[in-house]
Amino acid sequence: MAGLPGRRGTPPDMAHGAILAWAWALALGAVQRAQTGCAELGRCCPGRDLTCVSRGWTAAGFSLGPQPCYCDQACNAAGDCCQDYGSACPAVTCAVSEWSGWSRCVEPCTVTFRVRRRQVLREPRNGGGPCPPLEERAGCVEYWNHQGVECKQALIPALITTGAFRNGRKKRAVAYERKSVGYCVMFQLVTITVGCLQTRAPYTQWMRYLTQGHVVCVLCEPPALDMRSLRCYGDGKGSRGDQLFQWQALGNPSCRGTWKRFQQLEACSCPAVHSFLFV
Repeated sequence: MAGLPGRRGTPPDMAHGAILAWAWALALGAVQRAQTGCAELGRCCPGRDLTCVSRGWTAAGFSLGPQPCYCDQACNAAGDCCQDYGSACPAVTCAVSEWSGWSRCVEPCTVTFRVRRRQVLREPRNGGGPCPPLEERAGCVEYWNHQGVECKQALIPALITTGAFRNGRKKRAVAYERKSVGYCVMFQLVTITVGCLQTRAPYTQWMRYLTQGHVVCVLCEPPALDMRSLRCYGDGKGSRGDQLFQWQALGNPSCRGTWKRFQQLEACSCPAVHSFLFV
């Protein structure tokens, strides 16, 4: 943009002197206020755009008449915005809709994820705030396929979490407790992946104490308790004594393994040590 004076980098002493000269000239009636700028240009440009130029007064001007001024997003930092930039090109922050409901699991009979989305109602303009994420995913398992047939237990890992979360769960499951009190299932851990030992997040530290060969107690209660079958999926009901089932720790997909079921206790409560919950 050679030949357009006043673009980025006018020396402060020159700008100050020009402003004083312009102010005196304006006070004496030697010049009139220019009726040009961003409104007349009809453009408000993102980023730095040297073609987004009009003529008018700027705070950094150094002539007594209208001079090149800019209507791009970078003009604030450069100090050469047209005088009406703030009113003609106000910052507009992105606006989005509310979240949609959660979708079904992407695929039944396996550990996968579900999705919820929201839409952009208003795009950001003129340096306004950017749009937040438009999609969220959450892990999930569906134990019935899309035809309503129950999935085979051996194909799906049971999702478990630490029994320490039981107090928070009970507050959310008051309505279900009248229908069933739940039960406990005892499993022996057969294999454990190294991912259980490599976890770092505070809420996954319980996974580090999973030990091969230990017997664990897993509590089945609402809301994990399915009201159709009155059981938790992945509990291994009806299995042979030597049959292996898969399990996976909630919150860490790399922490998983296999176990064998050997006992179910009705209306029980798991002990504090080696206690888990079906999810």
